[in-house]
Amino acid sequence: MTVAEILEQAKTLSVEERKELAKQLIDTLDAGEPITQAKTGQEIVAVLETMQPVEFVYPDIDDPVEWLKAQRRKRVDQLRPYQDGERN
Repeated sequence: MTVAEILEQAKTLSVEERKELAKQLIDTLDAGEPITQAKTGQEIVAVLETMQPVEFVYPDIDDPVEWLKAQRRKRVDQLRPYQDGERN
């Protein structure tokens, strides 16, 4: 349904009904998404404390650069069959 079609239908309403329709339409513009307040540091810490511990991949690697290299090697190994054309 187009705006023009809706307007034509609205013209068939009584004056009071059109006023009510206009009011409701204007109210829909004001009813945007609610604004949420940013979390405080204390609230963020409280959420983090309730979370389960994260299991690390390669927890034995302490050096972040070496850990990243290990991740990249793992990914290359995973993609190698696709690059070699072995998988469809």
